[in-house]
Parts: sequence; C-alpha cells; structure tokens
Amino acid sequence: MSIAIDKGRCSGCGRCRNVCPGNLLTADAQGKTEIRKPQDCWGCTSCLKECHFKAIRYFLGADIGGSGSFLYTRQEGNLLHWIIVAANGTEHIITIDKNQANAY
Repeated sequence: MSIAIDKGRCSGCGRCRNVCPGNLLTADAQGKTEIRKPQDCWGCTSCLKECHFKAIRYFLGADIGGSGSFLYTRQEGNLLHWIIVAANGTEHIITIDKNQANAY
C-alpha cells in the first residue's frame, strides 16, 4: 500500500502534512508535498481526506485485491466521495456523510 503525490495538482496548502500521523509528509523546495519514505506509509488515508486538489492518490495493488486501481477523495459539504478508479479506467464512487463516518 502506498500513496502517490501528483505535484502538478498539489497547491502546497499543507493540510495533508498537518494530519499525517506518521509525520511522513514534508514540503519540497517549491512548497509542494512529498513523502519521505513511501514504504513507511501504513495507509491510514488521512492525507487523502484532507486533499482538495486530487493530488494524493492511494494505490490499491493486487496484494489487497485492487488489481492496480487507485482511489482519491472529493469533498462536497459534509459528504466525502471515495472515488475508486480501476486499472481499465472505470470509476466506482462511495459516498459517506463525514459526520457519520466514524460512528460504529
């Protein structure tokens, strides 16, 4: 499991860096986010949920049933849309209410 950061989409806002529990994200010389050690990322997806620019994508490898797909999030008010893009380009969207996301 790993994240990939598209620096072309990154605004440099730092929201993802502020929420990473492993302190793995840092700013490069241009203020764009980069990951220090991708192998240390445990896949909590905190950074994905904070990125409003689709700059961070989570790779879903075959080892976890993803077959090379990836996911990113899009926020719309209290709704959080998890967008899964399969290797063939098809998308599947799961929408949750952020206020209810941790109720279990």
